[in-house]
Amino acid sequence: MKKLYRFTALILTAVILLLAGLPMLTAYGTEAKPQKKLVVGMSADFPPYEFHKVINGKDTIVGFDVEIAKEIAKDLGAEMVPEDMSFDSLLPALQSGRVDLVLSGMTPTDERRKSIDFSDVYYRSKQVIMVRPEDKDKYPTMAALKGEKLGAQKGSIQEEIAQKVPNASVTSLDKISDLVLQLRTNRINAVVIEDTVAKGYTLDGTVTLAKAVPEDEGAETAVGIRKGNTELLASVNKTLARLKADGSIEKFSTEASALSADRQVSSNSIVDIFWKYRSLYATGIGYTLLLSALGVLFGFVIGLIISLLRMSGIRIIEWLGTTYVEVLRGTPMLVQLMIIHYGVALTLGVNFTPLQSGIITLSLNSSAYLAEIFRAGIQAVDRGQMEAARSLGMGRGKAMRHVILPQAFKSILPAIGNEFITIIKESSIISTIGMVDIMYQAQVIKNITYEGLSPFLIAAAIYFVMTFSLSKLLGLWERKLRASDHR
Repeated sequence: MKKLYRFTALILTAVILLLAGLPMLTAYGTEAKPQKKLVVGMSADFPPYEFHKVINGKDTIVGFDVEIAKEIAKDLGAEMVPEDMSFDSLLPALQSGRVDLVLSGMTPTDERRKSIDFSDVYYRSKQVIMVRPEDKDKYPTMAALKGEKLGAQKGSIQEEIAQKVPNASVTSLDKISDLVLQLRTNRINAVVIEDTVAKGYTLDGTVTLAKAVPEDEGAETAVGIRKGNTELLASVNKTLARLKADGSIEKFSTEASALSADRQVSSNSIVDIFWKYRSLYATGIGYTLLLSALGVLFGFVIGLIISLLRMSGIRIIEWLGTTYVEVLRGTPMLVQLMIIHYGVALTLGVNFTPLQSGIITLSLNSSAYLAEIFRAGIQAVDRGQMEAARSLGMGRGKAMRHVILPQAFKSILPAIGNEFITIIKESSIISTIGMVDIMYQAQVIKNITYEGLSPFLIAAAIYFVMTFSLSKLLGLWERKLRASDHR
């Protein structure tokens, strides 16, 4: 048991250090003081605006929005740091101060202006309809799309256009690449998309453009800025005016389109894809293991405390412990993640990094299940054990530490192992806020290679190897504990 105490003390120390060292993302303030970093929110699956590309063996976010962001940062005397996330997460990230700007081909609609401010328009484009090659002539007008299955990016102006088509069934997804995959696999029949973005996806001939064109739906693109940040807004507009005057905007667009044109559909085997992008998968494995391990370890400590509270015999404390367990078990982990990552920032002004938000979410969610596992294990120990320990002069706390908990731990070890395995798989949810775990890297590789299946088959194989290896190690540990009982 001494080892268990030292282990618990180590975990608590780590928790304190984690919370004490929370790095806060400092937003560019209204006083226009130079800052070291300018964090820019992007949804990097939107070529040629922003997309992933492997350059010199390193995954890099490139595109003409990226070049514009670099110029804005240079004029501010800051370093530009891109923050990749889903498109519908950009506004909450900006409002909460997690990012300083949003540069992601965003259209300044009246609805969005209620939440954030926009810079001057720096680019104009039009909307088109993407279809399969065999359906190229099927939709000569927008009226021909009536009642069809349409796709559009979630939270975008294209989604609004699709929803206006009479009787259309609209599928809204975060990633353009996912919409293209839905189109290619016949799950939807057309995608409403910006013409500049469509160019990159029509290169290989698997999709093309229909003759139908949304009327009067030209798109203007601007930089999103948090409301009231007038100094930053003025600085951004000054930079954009310079870039438009000297022709840099068009230059960036042409260069990004050429770079996007190099993104051909991969013809390599699944083994070749894994080997070529092994460094990305290795990074994802490291973060997944870190998230899972810390999530279970912190959840272990919190769950044990909650289980003891639920058996304290004090009604109010038992009620609080029960409420904690029921709330966390009764709400989706994704909702908990959004509350911790965005809600806490909006209400308390505390900006957790994706790693910290992931660890906190996994820890709290895991603790609710582990609390019930511990409670069941403790209650499974014969009451006579506690009575015998008390008759020998032990206090209740000492008897619990030295007699009850060691026996309970042996009986619940398989259940704890199952929770660890579950957390490894559920940690993939953290990729939605930009955590570079295995699932995030699979999405990146899919966007780079246009391979819709292979990157995820590789990710599935990695998850299986990790969970299978862990289950075998836990089985070995369990057998050793059982063997020690017979000595």
